[in-house]
Amino acid sequence: MTERSLKDMQQEVDAYISQFKEGYFSPLAMLARMSEEVGELAREVNHEFGEKPKKSSEEDNSIELELGDILFITICFANSLGIDLTEAHHKVMHKFNTRDADRWTKVNTDSE
Repeated sequence: MTERSLKDMQQEVDAYISQFKEGYFSPLAMLARMSEEVGELAREVNHEFGEKPKKSSEEDNSIELELGDILFITICFANSLGIDLTEAHHKVMHKFNTRDADRWTKVNTDSE
């Protein structure tokens, strides 16, 4: 599979959503959907790394698929509000690289 930029992914999701009369959900409905998807991710993480193993009757799901669902709804949310996720990513990385530059212990790259 070829790698795609965030812009490509935003365009792909928009093409998918645009084929339906209903279009994008309202921001409030998307926030509810995002919360639901985060809950499903939490459940999968708890099954894999926590103290709550899956029941034999539970559907086979994965952290990867749940993260994919979260990415999809995030892209839908951004598209519906006209937000360029590449620009949003640049802004948040600038924030982390300036505000949080000295917050964490850096890995020593010098050979001592």
